[in-house]
Amino acid sequence: MRVHALHVYPIKSTQGHDLDTAEVEPWGLADDRRYLVVDERGEMITARQLPRLLACRAEVAGGTLTLTGPHADPLLVRPAAAMTGVTIGRTVVELRDCGDEAAAWLSALLDRPARLKWLDDPTRRPVNPEYGRPDDRVSLADGYPLHLTTTTSLAQLNDWIAETAIERGEDLPDPLPMRRFRPNVVVDGVTKPFAEDHWKRVRIGDLDFRVTKGCDRCVLTTIDPGTYTKGKEPIRTLSKHRRWDGKVWFGINLIPDAPGHISLGAPVTPL
Repeated sequence: MRVHALHVYPIKSTQGHDLDTAEVEPWGLADDRRYLVVDERGEMITARQLPRLLACRAEVAGGTLTLTGPHADPLLVRPAAAMTGVTIGRTVVELRDCGDEAAAWLSALLDRPARLKWLDDPTRRPVNPEYGRPDDRVSLADGYPLHLTTTTSLAQLNDWIAETAIERGEDLPDPLPMRRFRPNVVVDGVTKPFAEDHWKRVRIGDLDFRVTKGCDRCVLTTIDPGTYTKGKEPIRTLSKHRRWDGKVWFGINLIPDAPGHISLGAPVTPL
């Protein structure tokens, strides 16, 4: 088993981009989900509510965030300023505002008031204590530092989706790409679909990770990242084959034991 792909998403719910090598920090991959978008009330906006967010591409180079989108020239985000509290899951996290230029750029993209916030200090946000240790921390990801998926499980899911379409007399759909699931690490060479469900610890390259739990999936996976339109898959088929505890599941969440680096092609070994 090897690392097939590495992805980071600098702004939560926007486009990701690929890496050949990623720095692993205690709270996730470097530059992953350190920013998020809020509305005029200061409440978090995600692509679940506004799929147009997926039109935004954000990249960090030399410590500077650049925004690219179809509606305006690229924007270099200025240093963040005032602090505000934003509710993320069950926790209120203090974030820095990124200024009026970034707010205007995002508001034009989304056609509604929006501002960009930055988690300057990721030690502020703890991991769910039910699955982590008291000193575990996470950036602005949904719950845990890293998210891992496997190509073998995606192939099985796409086979199931095709079967569902045939059973319902629907046109055969194109296979879903992995980017629907927004993973950080994609693993190739797993012999059995969903074998990762049973991993407790995993070594990627030279680094060890704890597996906290499976990743329960939401409506964001039903949004086509190219057209921003919503469909029924993969939730419809996951509900048939991978539903328990009132949720549907694909992929696993990880917490690193120590910082370091992982690269494409690195060996992956369940421990």
